Amino acid sequence: MTDQKNNNMMVGMTVFGAIFFIFGFATTFIVTLSAPVKEIFGLSEFGAQLLSSAFFIAYPLMSIPTGKLIDRIGYKGTVIAGLVLMALGSFIYIPAAQMPSFPVFLIGTFILATGVVFLQVAANPYVTAIGSDETASSRLNLTQALNSIATMIAPWLISVAIFRGLQFPTDAGLAAERVPLPFIIMGIIVLLVAVAIFTIKLPVIKSEKSEKKSIWRYPHVVLGALAIFMYVGAEVGNAGLIVNYLKNNLNMSPEMASTYAAIYWGGAMVGRFFGSFMFSDMPSSRKFTYALPVLLLALVSGSFVTEWNWNIGLIFAGIALANFIIMQIGRGKAARTLAIFALAAALLDIATIVTTGNIALWTLISIGLFNSIMFPNIFSLAVKDLDKGELSGASGLINALIFGGAVIPPLMGFVADSAGYTWAFVVPAICYLFIFFYAVKGCHIRR
Repeated sequence: MTDQKNNNMMVGMTVFGAIFFIFGFATTFIVTLSAPVKEIFGLSEFGAQLLSSAFFIAYPLMSIPTGKLIDRIGYKGTVIAGLVLMALGSFIYIPAAQMPSFPVFLIGTFILATGVVFLQVAANPYVTAIGSDETASSRLNLTQALNSIATMIAPWLISVAIFRGLQFPTDAGLAAERVPLPFIIMGIIVLLVAVAIFTIKLPVIKSEKSEKKSIWRYPHVVLGALAIFMYVGAEVGNAGLIVNYLKNNLNMSPEMASTYAAIYWGGAMVGRFFGSFMFSDMPSSRKFTYALPVLLLALVSGSFVTEWNWNIGLIFAGIALANFIIMQIGRGKAARTLAIFALAAALLDIATIVTTGNIALWTLISIGLFNSIMFPNIFSLAVKDLDKGELSGASGLINALIFGGAVIPPLMGFVADSAGYTWAFVVPAICYLFIFFYAVKGCHIRR
């Protein structure tokens, strides 16, 4: 029976690991696409960040209905529907770029995002419920690490496939012609994955029938949803401004700036791999052993996206080592580590405001490492002590508040247009301070 249970968990984790990879790529590709879209359509920074708004507005509109859809057709059916919607949204970018039409871009983005919402609302509670509560944070960090591999690839792909060799605003038309190909490829891949998932048998997570309870009764769920709002807004807002911040404040080319955006997202990947074993129940000696290949991954990935600049790779690996050392202070406790990382991220945003040059560059890029464990830790803290029958409703509410990604980036864009890019980073610093409050106090309020 134990072997069968372990096999079922492995099948479920493998499939949903692939799902996390897919929606991670799509999300980050859209966020980073705001930089070329700004050039293609001649938009202000506020206008360019509306692309993120069109993506993340799908969360409050569709997350709670998706939770109910899961109760009706199950996790597997919801995932397949999400993949089909992602493909449809991807193919809409073909006419959007050919016209070119910014409103059609926004329509395609919303449809694609609706598919991503289906995937995300289904994936997080599934991974939480498929094993024990004690190791839920570890499993979520592992799947989020796979998600983050994709989030590192997406900005690098924009650098290579869209920005390479172009000068703006002269080559804006050529940039528009280059946009559809990555979406065509993504649309085909997600359709193939949908067919594959349809043909396999996934472990079934059954909702437990229990007395009717409103998740609004649980302050730790509601405050956790607000923490997700702040986290996603800060993460996406920082990422959305990286390219144009580096271009305007450090006179960096868009192509090179996009590679640093890839390193920012790569930090989340590295930190989540750390989290996948730091929040597990394995012996401490094995945790330190597993840290070595993750540090090697940081070195290689940082070098790869910068065309094998090993100096940058070494800097990235050094910051990753510092991140791992700081993670030890958390002692494998989700709330404690979340508090430390949220405070560190806030201080890094503030450091970006008050410094310049390479120091400001690396304080901004390093935030990605401290973003790493926030979503899975906030989610696992927010759904702790709920029964399985309440998971889908709580996940719907929490994922609805991913809407922060639609609010914070345009707000940062407005500040950047009004007062300069540097001052825009005040906004995410405030967001991280709220997450610090949730980790210290909010997650412990149960009634």
